[in-house]
Amino acid sequence: MPDAIVVEDLTKNYAEFVALHKVSFAVEAGTIFGLLGPNGAGKTTLVRILATVLKPSGGRAVILGNDVFRQPNRVRLDIGLAGQFAAVDEQLTGRENLRLVGRLAQLRPNLIPARADELLERFGLSDAANKPVKAYSGGMRRRLDIASALVQRPRVLFLDEPTTGLDLQSRGALWSMIRELVRGGTTVLLTTQYLEEADQLADRIAVINFGEMIANDTPARLKAVFGSTILELSYPDAETASRAAEMLANGQADRPELDRAILRLRTQDSAQVLSDVLPQLEQAGLRPGHLLVRDPSLDDVFLALTGRPNPDTQSAVGAVAGLGAGGNHDPAGEGSTA
Repeated sequence: MPDAIVVEDLTKNYAEFVALHKVSFAVEAGTIFGLLGPNGAGKTTLVRILATVLKPSGGRAVILGNDVFRQPNRVRLDIGLAGQFAAVDEQLTGRENLRLVGRLAQLRPNLIPARADELLERFGLSDAANKPVKAYSGGMRRRLDIASALVQRPRVLFLDEPTTGLDLQSRGALWSMIRELVRGGTTVLLTTQYLEEADQLADRIAVINFGEMIANDTPARLKAVFGSTILELSYPDAETASRAAEMLANGQADRPELDRAILRLRTQDSAQVLSDVLPQLEQAGLRPGHLLVRDPSLDDVFLALTGRPNPDTQSAVGAVAGLGAGGNHDPAGEGSTA
């Protein structure tokens, strides 16, 4: 498949602040590309540039063959954007919002009512279609905002933390809808704070930190390269677990982690560690009552790449492209949730 999005050395500066520094990547058409990073890393700035909202300081970006900076009007005909905050008119009803977007997107007038009703049904908003948006809950406004981004059936869709504020049922429904869009040929660039969301949806994931892209690969490969298998040994009480931790501390590259009556060991070779550790514990009368082996998680990867845990401590992220340090956060464009 050809690349729907191509980004080369994209840079954005705000005076002495470097929001993005020579970011490069490509997104294959008909796939989901996840973009992860700590707050203030530059994710939202990148999305705004690709959506023609911000101008970059340097570099190049092409969407479906059209240059984002030289041909913005052509690009806008092919993209949809749902930002971090719902961009809907609170005085209008849900149906009126979608019909307004249809007119702005220059859809044929006779197609707009049916398209608005279709989206209201798909997002579970039919019963509230004629109510003013100011009476909607936060989750309902979020769903309406995402529906607005789909009115023109965009070939490339930017979703900036789309499930923030949604309950589990609505989040699952949106995941299904995103997968359906991709099966129909839509390309999706997704930013999210939920690592599980990226792991579930993305074909490929990039990690951005301090304005630089530090990883770009599949979730499975990143977990294989940067993740650690975790062995959890459970004991009847914290005192026994502490004794086991003290005994193993000298022989482990990483000191055992103690969480009350649970002892955790991180390793790249679980079979070898088990064959070494269990006989020692058995001989010392410290055999665990329960043993759990947990595969590498994307939380582990996130911590390994950025040096800090993900704020939501869930699991997901994707692979290797080299490590680097970069500029500073974007005070003008990122906010507290970028």
